[in-house]
Amino acid sequence: MTVNNRAFRPVLTFLSNTDKKDIFKTALNILIEIGMEIQHDEALTLLHEAGCSIEADKVVKIPATLVSEAIENAPVNISIFDREGNPAMELGGQRAYFGTGSDLLYTLDPENVERRLSQLDDVGRAARVCDALANIDFIMSCAHPSDVSPQRAYLISFKIMTENSTKPIVCTAENRDDLAEMWEIANILREGQDRLRSLPYFIHYAEPISPLKHPFASLDKLLFCAEKQIPVIYSPAPISGSTAPVTIAGHVAQGLAESLCGLVIHQLKRKSAPFLLGMGPAVLDMTTGECSYNAPEYYLAYVSMIEMSHYLDLPSWGYAGTTDSQIPDGQATLEAGFITFLSAFGGANLNHDVGYMNFGRTGSLVLIVITDEIIDQVRRMINGIPVNDEMLAMDVIRNVGHGGNFLTHDHTFQHYRSTQWRPKLFNRRGYDEWAEKGKLSLLERARGRLFEILETHRPMEISAKKMQKIDDFMRLMGE
Repeated sequence: MTVNNRAFRPVLTFLSNTDKKDIFKTALNILIEIGMEIQHDEALTLLHEAGCSIEADKVVKIPATLVSEAIENAPVNISIFDREGNPAMELGGQRAYFGTGSDLLYTLDPENVERRLSQLDDVGRAARVCDALANIDFIMSCAHPSDVSPQRAYLISFKIMTENSTKPIVCTAENRDDLAEMWEIANILREGQDRLRSLPYFIHYAEPISPLKHPFASLDKLLFCAEKQIPVIYSPAPISGSTAPVTIAGHVAQGLAESLCGLVIHQLKRKSAPFLLGMGPAVLDMTTGECSYNAPEYYLAYVSMIEMSHYLDLPSWGYAGTTDSQIPDGQATLEAGFITFLSAFGGANLNHDVGYMNFGRTGSLVLIVITDEIIDQVRRMINGIPVNDEMLAMDVIRNVGHGGNFLTHDHTFQHYRSTQWRPKLFNRRGYDEWAEKGKLSLLERARGRLFEILETHRPMEISAKKMQKIDDFMRLMGE
């Protein structure tokens, strides 16, 4: 008798094992032969003491042995917890989680579907909406507020996110001082550094500059994260045809080398500190001059980078729910759904940018609501097909026989709820029932769901004692 109740997990792949070896070898050769420009004295010291050669203009050649040691030392799994200390995500393997993006200059106003400059209220509003959506696992700011000083926007946005959602945060920061202040707020929420270290609440996102440059601010934040054991993403955004080769394999090899350089420095600072590998493989459209998030070449490079993270057994930074469209229309739904599907079936761990439009310039709460439903459907599919005696239903087929029906059979009653996915937003009604309910489009239904959340959802509040400490700290820092 078959007793296996677990389904085979389907996995998407574009690269053969030989392809992966060749890409990794090329990334190593970039580090060994061409090197990286390192604009940070402490990082240069760490690399020099570890045996790297340093040439003119701070170009560092990194031997393969250091890369191998860094990969071996980095954790294969990173546990992330929510604001209240509850388990939220296990980053590693093929597990896929989804969240929003950060620092958008524009917001698509859901009332009039018009683009406007982002404001601080947009940060809190987005966090509150995501707090209510079951398939959004973590939050980012969704906006770079134009009504706040640019020097304080990251810190104030972080505070606003903590107030409007219990979900884990992925943050950006201007510099090390900025990041340290966010860390202090997280210490207050966790009631101490030791608890924050053992129950990580936030992840930091830093980037080098392609091609092959690692600026002071990025490395300073990377080193701070290693020191404090804050989980960190170090993800370049090389643009194919502009700041990276136009060919997909070359694009991926360069991006991998740039991220691995960050890993080496990070692990030299603190062995076993949590690190996520990643790459934003933007594609320069030679006709329009725009950098696409949703070109086929982007998808191919992106999934290939995820495959490289699995090849190296490192947690990965991914993308989902994005579109190059200007409004949440049919193109937006198709593109958001497609990249979400690729991320889940490719096994990307921490997938951000849900709700991104307009080549990463504009955010849409409506698209976040739509993508939440897409993620739910994709998660149903990623669960696969359980195959065992009960699921094969041989006895049921024999019992129903020729010409019978399965509608009233106990087997159908026992399994239809767990087998069939049910949409909350997408239309499954016939024409007459759909017309009776107002002939609403997906966009109109999503807007209705969004406004309902904004009117009724109230996130769990931070305790008055902790909130007072945070407010006092913010005043001390000159909010």
